[in-house]
Amino acid sequence: MKTRFLFMVAAATLAAVGFALTATAAPAKPVPVDKKLSFTCPFPLIGLQKLDVEVKASFEVPDAVGGAFSTSDLAIAVTVPDKAARGLNLVDAATIEGTAKAGVTLTNGDGKPLPLQLPLTVAKTDIPKTGTFTTNATGAVPTVNLPKPGKTTLVIGDFTTRLTPKKADGSFTGIGAFTSDCTLDAGQDPVLLSFDLGGQPPGGGAHDFKVSGRTELKSLGSTAPFTGKAAITEDNGAFTGTFAIDPMTVDFRLFGFLPGTASARITQHGPATGDRTAAHLGFTVGLPAISVLGLPVSGDPACAAETPVKADLVAAEGFDPATGGTLNGTYSLPAVANCGAFTGYVSTLTKSDGNTLSFTLAA
Repeated sequence: MKTRFLFMVAAATLAAVGFALTATAAPAKPVPVDKKLSFTCPFPLIGLQKLDVEVKASFEVPDAVGGAFSTSDLAIAVTVPDKAARGLNLVDAATIEGTAKAGVTLTNGDGKPLPLQLPLTVAKTDIPKTGTFTTNATGAVPTVNLPKPGKTTLVIGDFTTRLTPKKADGSFTGIGAFTSDCTLDAGQDPVLLSFDLGGQPPGGGAHDFKVSGRTELKSLGSTAPFTGKAAITEDNGAFTGTFAIDPMTVDFRLFGFLPGTASARITQHGPATGDRTAAHLGFTVGLPAISVLGLPVSGDPACAAETPVKADLVAAEGFDPATGGTLNGTYSLPAVANCGAFTGYVSTLTKSDGNTLSFTLAA
């Protein structure tokens, strides 16, 4: 149990190191977009219908690599045809509301396309007896840091709605809620935004950070805090780094009631590397002392994880490498060796997948 805590702490601190290497984000400039497209969507009773869709948003476009690409004021207006209004009236529907997921794909430079599903809320809308009507959907879009130079595009794809028509008294109609998977009609330009991202990011060079945070061991449902320091060198968006994690003594309860302690030593294994969206870290975990009920279980300085731990991390929204922020990731813990007579049992506690960590970098 102790060992797991230590592994978790190690992974968290190392993750912090990787992201601390990121360069300062470039300032962004607003770009308004107003795009009209047509989609084909299935409706109950009346089948496929063509809908006119207008997408409005304001995009904050960075001037150089490393900048934040953000979206605000996203609003999607969908014009529903007369036939759909008549069909909904057949079941005495007076209003319609629900949710939607819009598919978009972001491609930055020569990087791999990033598909995103944007959750939307469809506002309650009155349904006329005849004629077209317009539903309005809004939602928030996560901010994305752009790590690569070159052409950057945001392309809209298909979307899915989950709609609930209701009667005038607020009760459900006979068709209840229904899902409509809408496809973008062929022959249209699906690009919402396209721009060339160039220039070198400011803020390159060496950076020092203090590291603090918390890591959770999934198999035990336990958490442990950690502290440390990171020294990072950035060059044209790529980084390498070194870290030093403070020695720790972790308290735990074996089987939920037997008190124990363990000393942990985290040592970097290979450089911390990555770019502005990902970090790759390696480290070893030593357990020079483990005790339960005050009795030593292992006191061998060679007690350690059999193999180095690897952690892959991502930056939380709002993270700024110039000032710090929060980082999150997951990692796996290996078995241990050279821990005395209880080596096998300690390994059953430490070996696990899907452990999570969250930590903060501060200058």
